[in-house]
Amino acid sequence: MHKADIEIAQSAKMNKIVDIAKKLNLSENDLELYGNYKAKLNIENLKANKNGKLILVTAISPTPAGEGKTTTTVGLGDALQKLGKSVVIALREPSLGPVFGVKGGAAGGGYAQVVPMEDLNLHFTGDFHAIGAANNLLAAMLDNHIQQGNQFNIDVRRIIWRRCVDMNDRQLRTIISGLGGKPNGMPREDGFDITVASEIMAVLCLSNDITDLKNKLAQITIGYDTAGNPVTAGQLKAQGALAALLKDAIKPNLVQTLEHTPTLIHGGPFANIAHGCNSVIATKTALKLGDYVVTEGGFGADLGAEKFLNIKCRLANLKPDAVVVVATVRALKHHGGAAKENLNKEDLEKLEKGLPNLLKHIDNITNHFGLPAVVVINKFHTDTDAEIKIIREKCMDYGVAVTLSDVWAKGGEGGEEMAKEVIRLCEVSNKFAFLYADELPLAQKIEAIATKIYGADGVDFLPLAATEMKKLEACGLGVLPVCMAKTQYSFSDDQRKLGAPKNFRVTVKNIKASTGAGFVVAYLGDIMTMPGLPKIPAAENIDVDADGKITGLF
Repeated sequence: MHKADIEIAQSAKMNKIVDIAKKLNLSENDLELYGNYKAKLNIENLKANKNGKLILVTAISPTPAGEGKTTTTVGLGDALQKLGKSVVIALREPSLGPVFGVKGGAAGGGYAQVVPMEDLNLHFTGDFHAIGAANNLLAAMLDNHIQQGNQFNIDVRRIIWRRCVDMNDRQLRTIISGLGGKPNGMPREDGFDITVASEIMAVLCLSNDITDLKNKLAQITIGYDTAGNPVTAGQLKAQGALAALLKDAIKPNLVQTLEHTPTLIHGGPFANIAHGCNSVIATKTALKLGDYVVTEGGFGADLGAEKFLNIKCRLANLKPDAVVVVATVRALKHHGGAAKENLNKEDLEKLEKGLPNLLKHIDNITNHFGLPAVVVINKFHTDTDAEIKIIREKCMDYGVAVTLSDVWAKGGEGGEEMAKEVIRLCEVSNKFAFLYADELPLAQKIEAIATKIYGADGVDFLPLAATEMKKLEACGLGVLPVCMAKTQYSFSDDQRKLGAPKNFRVTVKNIKASTGAGFVVAYLGDIMTMPGLPKIPAAENIDVDADGKITGLF
């Protein structure tokens, strides 16, 4: 019987974090210790100056069958280390919402995990709490400004800044605040987002240092005045206090894998409603410290990878050296219409029907972004030779190799095949290019993503979205990159359209400028910025005993 992820993590022997730091030529003076096994890096003191290779791990469109993207990322880092390479893994921090909801944690799985697993999934070093506090301080200052005379004539019907909490709580999506009479503020429609959807999360993840952070915070648009002009956090003189709350949160967190590979975990924007990558500071720091940096973009390549390449690389001047596209035989059969209870049975017909999802992601990475890629099949014991052969043959038509990964069961040893192919790809020159130019109008940027990356026939803009787009371009914001907010389960904006759907259009319902983060968000379909809990939330199975040992966390 297989051990649960948490059992494997709890039985692991961790090295002290000061010893992990030594692998990166860091001393205890470079660390702010959070006990024996976690630390923040004093980035302002770092003298490292390597120029590491940047490897992006992405995946097919996610399914209930699971793909194992983070597990593969961790296992690849361990495998590269096993081959004698200097490696740093760079990941996002988990949100408490999915941990207690349905998705579980974000520390990898099996013998390819980051530890301490419980700490990582539960509060960690407090970064998300700091981000939530900063978000809600800005909300409080905004409402207080209105209460104290409203000097900037803020239109309470056009406030776009929402409160946040790091939990799946659908009850808070739309509320009325300020009830109870004049002393309690101005009654208005309000609402909460999950913390990972807060623009302050995006700002922290896209800032280069504390000064850049303050400048970006000041540029956040919180609403509009009665004449239609934007009002910013800087006008409320909020940026200094917000940055004070974030002064520790901006520092990357150092932990380790089960095989003691150094891992920086920092920031956690969701890829379906935000830009879905770990922080620029963590990635750039990792590139200075290691010869190889393995990072990931959230969800499928149409979301996390697209935003990593079009937004993060653009704003941070990064250039990836290789891309890993993770898939499982089971998930591809799901995309081909196989029922959940039949995923463990060989079904070449359903696999063939589901393969276009993988092939579309490969085409996007290699042709639209000009990057070398390898397909990694996250191995299950139920996979058959015939199924693997079909995947290899189809990918060969795209000039992309297929390697098998068994890191869940074997750790780094199970990932050496993919690691060797990644090393080879990193030496291949590439023609990385953004999908669209800065100067293109917003509508054309959105259409480029929808038609080229999703395979849509076109885009329909609802009246609200069209009106907002015109206003943003009139304010000079049309030059910003676009962050698409849509379902993660499909290339389309309809989660029921699996595989690589054809003959569809996507609908943009609204558009909002994240002027602090430096991008424009386009909302497609019925995407929510505050998730809800499922009928049986994971929280029901999580417990802690009298000795403080946690169970049920996965």
